[in-house]
Amino acid sequence: MGEKLLFTGGSVYVDGRFQQADLLVEDGRIAAIGQLNPAGLRVKNLGGRMLVPGFLDLHTHGGDGVDVNAATTQDFGKISRFFASHGTTGWLCSILTDTPEQTLWCIGQAKAAMESPAEGAQLLGIHLEGPFLASEYKGAMPEHLLRTGDPALFLRYQQAAEGAIRYMTVSPEVDGVVELIETLAGQVTIAIGHSGADYETAIRAIDAGAASCTHTFNAMGLFHQHRPAIMGAVLERPVYCEAICDGRHLHPGSVRMLLACKGWDKVVAVTDSIQAAGLPDGHYKLGVNDVVVEDGDAKLASNGVRAGSTLTTGQALKNLVKFTGERVERVLPLLTANPAQLVGLDYRKGSIAPGKDADLVVLDEELNVRETYVAGRLVYAGECE
Repeated sequence: MGEKLLFTGGSVYVDGRFQQADLLVEDGRIAAIGQLNPAGLRVKNLGGRMLVPGFLDLHTHGGDGVDVNAATTQDFGKISRFFASHGTTGWLCSILTDTPEQTLWCIGQAKAAMESPAEGAQLLGIHLEGPFLASEYKGAMPEHLLRTGDPALFLRYQQAAEGAIRYMTVSPEVDGVVELIETLAGQVTIAIGHSGADYETAIRAIDAGAASCTHTFNAMGLFHQHRPAIMGAVLERPVYCEAICDGRHLHPGSVRMLLACKGWDKVVAVTDSIQAAGLPDGHYKLGVNDVVVEDGDAKLASNGVRAGSTLTTGQALKNLVKFTGERVERVLPLLTANPAQLVGLDYRKGSIAPGKDADLVVLDEELNVRETYVAGRLVYAGECE
């Protein structure tokens, strides 16, 4: 028999609601939920707090001083520990458009980090943000490194990653991208974004297999009643929509509108955080870009364009509760079940159920992260305001 841990004395989030129950962890997985006998078990008393699934962040460029595009294997461990302190138990590292050589180096470092995980949030794979993106909506992407659709280049990256690239952002209007989506759908989850695509082109991309929209409403063509554009396409069709809920990228009313249009099961909260997350205002990097952070707002030093965020998943949870006026149990899937389903990890992540990984977060009544567990192991203990 393996190591066991019994959580008791709190509320467990199961099937969309909280229930007074015990939860048994064995060998890193959830073994049972209910009124359980603690005899002979190591017991964790929750003291009336909430036990919820660990948060999943599918789109982040770093934090705590580390930029993914420059991160060594050891640096990934630093990010993972920082993320765990904010309730993240699993994440994808987002590699910003870069040279093929640097992208391959980043992939190698990330793959090594996945094979030798540090104590903290689990690095679950890679998100490529580019290079098949539109220059008009490039945001922080270096324009000279953007490319037309090239399945062979992606397959080169995926071979180097040994299949660890789980998610990729592309622009539908770029030459060859719709054909690329048709070729790669089923091999990687594809999001559309950084795009001024018209409605018809965006619909073609979705019909070809695109499953998501990257940071919806940001760095994309907006809706007009005569020209619905990519925004109209992703709101109409049953794709997932990322949302950066920091109060800067999206007005609270825009968050509520997105949820009203898409439904609560199709919105994925992401941070799009950069290395400045968790640190004071100042000068930072995002890939090849110089970034200035003032009052927590990250912008390119060159032109003032917003460049990622300083958001954490723990703060995103609080913001969503505030923005929507809903109870935390309604909001939690945006950070847990929905991202797990989007990238095909829901068979083991994103919810609390027997047989799933014991990736768990203890929240107090103010929604502060008090403890974080990955595979049943305590990786953070404290309180994150």
